[in-house]
Amino acid sequence: VQDRCPEHPSIPLANCWADEDCPEGETGMHSHGIKTGQCVEFNRTHRTCEIQGWCPVESGTMPMKPLLIQAENFTLFIKNTVTFSKFNFSKSNALDTWDATYFKRCRYDSRYSPYCPVFRIGELVAAAGGVFEDLALLGGAVGIRIHWNCDLDAGGSDCRPHYSFQLQERSYNFRTATHWWKASGVEARSLLKLFGVRFDILVTGQAGKFGLIPTTITLGTGAAWLGVITFFCDLLLLYVDEEAHFYWSTKYEEAKAPKVTTNSEETEPASTPPHMASQVS
Repeated sequence: VQDRCPEHPSIPLANCWADEDCPEGETGMHSHGIKTGQCVEFNRTHRTCEIQGWCPVESGTMPMKPLLIQAENFTLFIKNTVTFSKFNFSKSNALDTWDATYFKRCRYDSRYSPYCPVFRIGELVAAAGGVFEDLALLGGAVGIRIHWNCDLDAGGSDCRPHYSFQLQERSYNFRTATHWWKASGVEARSLLKLFGVRFDILVTGQAGKFGLIPTTITLGTGAAWLGVITFFCDLLLLYVDEEAHFYWSTKYEEAKAPKVTTNSEETEPASTPPHMASQVS
């Protein structure tokens, strides 16, 4: 109820010897209420500051025996449906079967029954790397990942879930309260600290299907990038690399103009044929 009561000794600055150690109106980050200025007896060995708040203060006592030990044999039935809207395809992790008792009999096993969506909690915690007796005492959190890797060219027959498990927290608890008003006008509550096992389920997936147009675009893009890469490689080798002259001589052949040759033989002038002399007799 809302009343005055001694603060818990585990709270910083809660222990006192006299009223002067408890400034009236002071409150701390971890305190359960506002100090009234009085130093009172908490038990036979401790004196603490009196507070105005919810009384009695929470003791923080931990459970001494595993309260969830019988939950080891409980089963968890996970129903998950994945949808790939681009391909107008949906699939459930529950197998299509005409046997009405299948889900009552099957249990998940990574080797012999990898597609059964019914998990025994003790085996699930063990697969996550934990010990159920520890979680049964202080609670814990287990992550369950469902991954879909679907090849839709096979018509969806190759689209099945794959499960993996991870221990996320070795202790888990939370508080909940029910409030009401007493006949005397005093506000009251019942505060419960609950320990339990929390399951965090993460669903991921990818799907693919052959398409002529995307394949053609991909091949064209790859060919274009191949030409660009060849161009830049030539630039680096021709102008940046230390052995650029060697690459020049290998890649290009220098064409030289043919040499003009002169005739070494001198040509003699043609002789004038002798004129026939006419003799007058």
